[in-house]
Amino acid sequence: MASPTPAPPAVKPGALVAVLGFTGIVAALMQTLVVPLIGDLPRILDTDASNATWVITVTLLAAAVATPISGRLGDMYGKRRMLMICTVPLILGSVLCAVSGSLLPMIAGRAMQGLGAGLIPLGISIMRDLLPKEKLMGSISLMSASMGIGGALGLPMAAAVAESYNWRMLFWAVAALSLVAMGLMWRAIPPMPVERAPGRFDLIGGLGLGVGLVCLLLGVSKGGTWGWTSGTTIGLFVAAVAVLLAWGMWELRVQDPLVDLRITARRQVLLTNLASLAVGFAMYAQALILPQLMQLPTSTGHGLGQSMLAMGLWMMPGGFVMMIAAGFGGKLSTVYGPKVTLFIGCLVIAAGYGSSMALMGSVWGLAIVAAICGAGTGLAYGAMPALIMGAVPLSETASANSFNALTRSVGTSFAAAVVGVVLAQMSVQVGPHFLPTESGFRVGLLIGCAVAVVAAAVTLAIPKQQTQRKAAEPELVGANA
Repeated sequence: MASPTPAPPAVKPGALVAVLGFTGIVAALMQTLVVPLIGDLPRILDTDASNATWVITVTLLAAAVATPISGRLGDMYGKRRMLMICTVPLILGSVLCAVSGSLLPMIAGRAMQGLGAGLIPLGISIMRDLLPKEKLMGSISLMSASMGIGGALGLPMAAAVAESYNWRMLFWAVAALSLVAMGLMWRAIPPMPVERAPGRFDLIGGLGLGVGLVCLLLGVSKGGTWGWTSGTTIGLFVAAVAVLLAWGMWELRVQDPLVDLRITARRQVLLTNLASLAVGFAMYAQALILPQLMQLPTSTGHGLGQSMLAMGLWMMPGGFVMMIAAGFGGKLSTVYGPKVTLFIGCLVIAAGYGSSMALMGSVWGLAIVAAICGAGTGLAYGAMPALIMGAVPLSETASANSFNALTRSVGTSFAAAVVGVVLAQMSVQVGPHFLPTESGFRVGLLIGCAVAVVAAAVTLAIPKQQTQRKAAEPELVGANA
């Protein structure tokens, strides 16, 4: 006779959600931490501007590689354990950055910070294991939106610290917050029995995915600097295609794959990941364009002349709106299903971009645009993990969530490349500098609008009946750590 499924350990839902939400915000801070320092990094690290950009690029690359690997390890050895482990490189990397005085230690520290990106998908998967059904959707929405919330709140805070104090305090602060998050997780997340995903860790699959992603994202992120037709850029893209194709063949043949591509190919999972790719693009494009518009000198005719700190403060309400929308989105998903929430979120993002055509002449107008896009992002980011977890086996939730997070990261990388190309091509020379034109900003915003509409269209194709059936299953979990 089969043994009964162990009951989930006792947990305080409010404390669990608060701790995991705080952890997600801390993880998000690593992306905006260095934004106020971009102009000063060459002087701080005694290097040139081109080399200094690696401080940002290496974090994105490390996060992209680490996220699916940490998810798979969480399914195999326990999500609570992997969640705690992910905070270790975040702490150590922050300390290394805080004491760095040259480029290489800073790059190493930022790469270690990127390894902590698995905190959010692992946290979402733990919520599914431990929370009661009626609290699940809202909690997942809040955890998913924590990346945007942390970014929106972290930018003005980082700018204020960088302007008024020593820049090293930014990294010491993140190290301290990460240590606090580790202690809170230890207390709030109870030990859980581990229902291990079968098999052993796919080391070759992890290496193959890592190499393919690095080639792809490095080509996307640095193509504008190196030249899109340069041998280096083209070589990276060719290598990415070759390695990822070989990786896919390996994953289909190996007994215990890093990413089960057969599950990923299911219609609900595949279409949700495609929508996530587009949503990641749409979310990040406005986050790149609006701050530039705010900070450009008023002498350009379309810039608004705001300082870094003022810009961050104007953008900050978008983070609060995202948080409110995430809570509302959870309730909406509970009643109508996450597919409806994702569709509405995509349309709201598109509406935010559309409103920019009339509102980009003032800081108030751009703050409204950011708030509308933030509301749509809060709705969409909470719905996507619910759709994914409703279509995969219980032993695959962390790895499937991590792969979904990876698709969003790829979308943001492509947004950075496309926006960079548009603004560079539609710019004028002012003295020794090239500045984007108003037409360039408008084209970039319209592209973001179009991508959000595409995401909404993809969402309509997600099978509704399967979503509703699967979304009703969270109360069955609890043995899966």
